[in-house]
Formats: sequence, structure tokens, C-alpha cells
Amino acid sequence: MTFETIIPGATKRMDKALAHTKEQLRGIRTSRASSALIENIRVDYYGTPTPLSQMAQISVPEPRQLMVKPFDATIIKEIEKALSKSDLGIPLESDGKVLRLNLPPLSGDQRKLYASKCRDICEEGRVALRNVRRDANKESDNLLKSKEITEDDNKGMHTDIQDLLKKFEGMVNDLQERKDKEILEV
Repeated sequence: MTFETIIPGATKRMDKALAHTKEQLRGIRTSRASSALIENIRVDYYGTPTPLSQMAQISVPEPRQLMVKPFDATIIKEIEKALSKSDLGIPLESDGKVLRLNLPPLSGDQRKLYASKCRDICEEGRVALRNVRRDANKESDNLLKSKEITEDDNKGMHTDIQDLLKKFEGMVNDLQERKDKEILEV
């Protein structure tokens, strides 16, 4: 690592941590139907676990309904089986060509549970960001030990890294706020 690559490297890693947190949050159920709830469910397709999004068109015809239309109608039973095994607890309706999932309204306890799950995911994201900060600070300290940078440069680097962390933590906090609002809206 060089002095010029520490901040860009940390920024890139923090971007990845933020993207992962966003992806995790997409799978949490809210009061509205979203294809993200089921698109990563794995379906056994000729012995290979395949994401549902690669096997079917997922749409939201109504605010509380998901519709799954397989590209290959012969695999509808496998998709049904995978959706039944998932922990979503959403009743399925099948007409042999299309699956419909009608999302029941969330109870108060379910909302609290999903909000708690959202907080946990966001906290994991913040921990990942702090780990990036720790690593970047170590890299800066190593450059100081090897006398490649001065002590003032090292302190400035630590300040820049901390500012970067604050910026990304703010983004995670915004994500959490928005998701909580979606979960708790009736």
C-alpha cells in the first residue's frame, strides 16, 4: 500500500460493505410486496440450486401480491416446493402456469421482529465499515513505521479515514431509517 492508495482502497471496500447491507435489507418483508422477498430463494433445477429470479418472471400485480411465472412451466412444482420451504410463511395459489403469493398484513409483533432484523443487518454493516477503518489505519501506521510518511501525514490520514467512516455510517443510518419506516407503515 502507498499513501495515495489507502483512501481510495478504503472507499472501495466501504462501498462494497454498503452494497451488501442494501442487498440484505431488500430481503426483509415490509407492508408492501416486493420481488426482492423471493428472488434469491434457491430452487432445485435439475440438481442445481438456482435463484428463483433466473427461472421465473416475478411481478407485483397488486400492492400485497407477488406473481411468479416460470420460464419453463414444467418446473412450477419445484418452485412451489422451494417457496413452501422458505421461512416467509406466505400462502401460495397455483393455477398450473402461474404462482400467486398473497401477502397477509403484518401484525404488530411481526413488524417489531422485522424492524429488529433490519437493525441487526445495519449493525453488521456498520461493523464491516469499522473493520475497513481499522485496516486502513493499520496500513497508514505501517507506512509511518517504515518511515514512508511523517507523523503529521499519519494523523491526517487517520482523520480522513474517520471522516470517510462517518459518511458511510450516515448512509447506513439513512437506509435503516427508510426501511424501518417501510416496515412500520400500516
